[in-house]
Amino acid sequence: MAAAHPLNITRIAFGCADFDDLRTRLDARAQDGEVTITTRYRPKRAEELIGGSLYWISKHRLGMRQRILGFAEAEDGHCVIRLDARLIPVHPVTRRAHQGWRYLAGADAPPDLADSVDPEGQIPPALEAELANLGLI
Repeated sequence: MAAAHPLNITRIAFGCADFDDLRTRLDARAQDGEVTITTRYRPKRAEELIGGSLYWISKHRLGMRQRILGFAEAEDGHCVIRLDARLIPVHPVTRRAHQGWRYLAGADAPPDLADSVDPEGQIPPALEAELANLGLI
């Protein structure tokens, strides 16, 4: 039986000033709708992560995610994480910095910002104020 929520991972957007910088860097590396990043070790739960997302952290906030398409091995033995090139904004959540990646249960993952918009296309005022304060809009 499949899990109700996919397993995800978090990763620091190291060297990126903000999410706009992350988007620029990833867009430049995208090929055929896919972006790859490398990490030293393959996650032990890699098969559970396929279909989940990598949630990016910048300035101590989760703010973007990319769907995990799969894993491969680099020539140097490191792990390649294959990601959908599309970055999806999520409701910002505070996170402490860490090295490498960390697992994030699907039930604990923040919702996409698109899911926070009302049917008429308006962001609730409190959310809009919070996003503006964070520099996300």
